[in-house]
Amino acid sequence: MPKLKTRKAAAKRYKITGNDNFLRRHAFKGHLLMKKSKKQKRKLSQVLCVTKGDTNAIKLMLPY
Repeated sequence: MPKLKTRKAAAKRYKITGNDNFLRRHAFKGHLLMKKSKKQKRKLSQVLCVTKGDTNAIKLMLPY
């Protein structure tokens, strides 16, 4: 059986924690930042866990 390949795009976007959860960044922090408030940009800078529904798809993309 051949080795499974890691999806490099997913490896750059997600980080696995010790409890098999995945961390991700918020969207809307890439550009057009002058019109966004400091509070909104501060909230978007925080990382958060991926929801349960998306976890199975990410596990297939990151087999190791």
